[in-house]
Formats: sequence, C-alpha cells, structure tokens
Amino acid sequence: MAELELVLDAKAKLGEGPSWDAEAGRLFWVDIEGFKLHAYDPQTGEDTVYDIGQHIGAVVPYEKERVIVALREGYHEYNLHTGELELIHDPEAGRKDNRFNDGKCDPAGRFWAGTMSLEGKDKQGAFYCLEDGEVSTIFTEVSTSNGLCWSPDHKTMYYIDTPTGKVDRLDYDEKTGELSNRRTAVDFPENVGFPDGMTVDAEGMIWIAHWGGSQVSRWNPETGKMLSHIEIPAEQVTCCCFGGQDLNELYITTARNGLSAEQLKKTPHAGGLFRIKPGVKGMPTFRYKQK
Repeated sequence: MAELELVLDAKAKLGEGPSWDAEAGRLFWVDIEGFKLHAYDPQTGEDTVYDIGQHIGAVVPYEKERVIVALREGYHEYNLHTGELELIHDPEAGRKDNRFNDGKCDPAGRFWAGTMSLEGKDKQGAFYCLEDGEVSTIFTEVSTSNGLCWSPDHKTMYYIDTPTGKVDRLDYDEKTGELSNRRTAVDFPENVGFPDGMTVDAEGMIWIAHWGGSQVSRWNPETGKMLSHIEIPAEQVTCCCFGGQDLNELYITTARNGLSAEQLKKTPHAGGLFRIKPGVKGMPTFRYKQK
C-alpha cells in the first residue's frame, strides 16, 4: 500500500461526500457546515470552491457543469458556471430543524439521500430517493443517515445510520429501485468510533470512514470481518470514494467539528482531504440520470 498523502489542507468544518466525476476528471466534495461545494482537479491541484449559502449534505455529477445537490432545503440542481440553484423537491419543507446529510446515485441514476436533526435528536430523519424529479420516502425514524454504496453486481445496497453502529445490507433491484430484506452486514466494534461514509471496491469489499476513530477500514460484508485499516491523522474521518483515471486512488474527507483546541493542535490537518493508493480498484461514482 502506498503512503497516505494530504491533498488539500482545507481545514473544512465538516468535509464530506466525495464523488468522482470521471467525465471531467475531478473530485467533488462538500463542507456541510461551511456551506461549500468543492471541485478538486488532480491534474492542476486546483480546488474550486462554490459558496452554496446553506448546509450541503451531498453532491452528485449530472451534466457537464451541472450537479445535483442535497441541501438543508431539499434536492436542487446547481449550475457551476452561473451559481444558479434550482429547486427540484424538498421532501421536508417546513422542517427547519433537519438537514440532508450523505447521499449518492445508484447504478440506474437515482439519487438516494437521507436527513438528520440539526439538534442531535434521535430518529428525526428519513431516507429518500429522487427519481425523474420525484421524491419518494424509503424509510423513516433515521437518526443520522450516512454511508451508502452498492455491490459490484448491483444486487445489494449497503446503508449506515451512524448511531446504530451497524452497516445494513438490503436486496436491491436496479430496474425498479425496490429494496427488501434489510439485515446487518457489519457490527462496528467498540472504541473505534462510529461508521460514517462508505464506498465499495471492485472486489465487493466495503470501505468505511470512522467518525471519532481516526481511520478508514476495509470489511468483508459477507463475513462481517474487518480486513485492514488505514490510519488517518484526523479524529473525525467522514467519507471515502475511489477516483483517478484507473479508480485506484482512495480519497478521504475529514472534519474539524467537535474537536478541542488541544485535539486540533495534535491533528492540525483535520478537515483536510487525503488520498492513498490502497492496492485495489474501486467502483465508479454514478451520475444522476433524468429519463
């Protein structure tokens, strides 16, 4: 395994949601609490920052200079050129105490994302799916809707509601988007933090960021066993995704939120964007598709 590299010393409040735009060769990621959308170009090292003006939980590629974002006020289309935000649908209109958190597109181009309480209350959020401009509620009583990915054969969806300390697996129908047979794939051990964002590699193993655990770990979802881990010099590790031309680079986001001055002194690069070649290839980031 190659050495871990600090790509951007961004000092993000709550860095999250990396997604690889293969067509443009860039990495989108967000700072949820900083209200910022980032577009990082590994060829030039340039990180373009867009001020969104509200909490931004997730971003997915759409068309050229347009992306779809899950914001505090629902799903929007965002134009990177003009800065124009266009509302698609807000399934929680009137819920000022909630915001969207992590989200991703499935292999068919549906955008799945969930919400959480801004006040730290349990089971105040829900999990939604945006398909062709329409939003459906998948399940409710979610505390912190988080990591999400699909198996390489597109038959399983993995999902994390962080405070449960578990990764769930659900049977997934790519054609209809239907989910069934929800059960536990991974039980997080104690004293390693909580499961946050997640991605999957080409071998079907899942990679999980540890909130409060200073690492990213690789798991076999069939056995529930941890296979390896990568230590990150930041306590709040939030998410990871594969990128690069060959999808052999793992990008990792981190946060500064909730850290004391002493902790920040020990980990000055908290809130940074990291990258490593872990020796395995990943699966692509799926784009949003409008039929």
